[in-house]
Amino acid sequence: MAINLSDELIHLETKAWEEIQAKALTVDTAAAVQAAITAHAAATKQSRYDVEAEVKFRVRNPEAYEERERKRREAAAKK
Repeated sequence: MAINLSDELIHLETKAWEEIQAKALTVDTAAAVQAAITAHAAATKQSRYDVEAEVKFRVRNPEAYEERERKRREAAAKK
């Protein structure tokens, strides 16, 4: 099952990842990401853990994410 993510989640995690890389992550940013993940998971009836893992993978590993999605599209096209 594909994990659905909102633009807000992507934006918040991108901001957090930039702060982490700059060694400047704030408690407010981290708390905002966690609150958004929890709310999104509850609203979409998805696992909070799965939502968190997916948003982090997508933001922190964009090349691997695109490759995985390309493979999924190819597999779907073969069906």
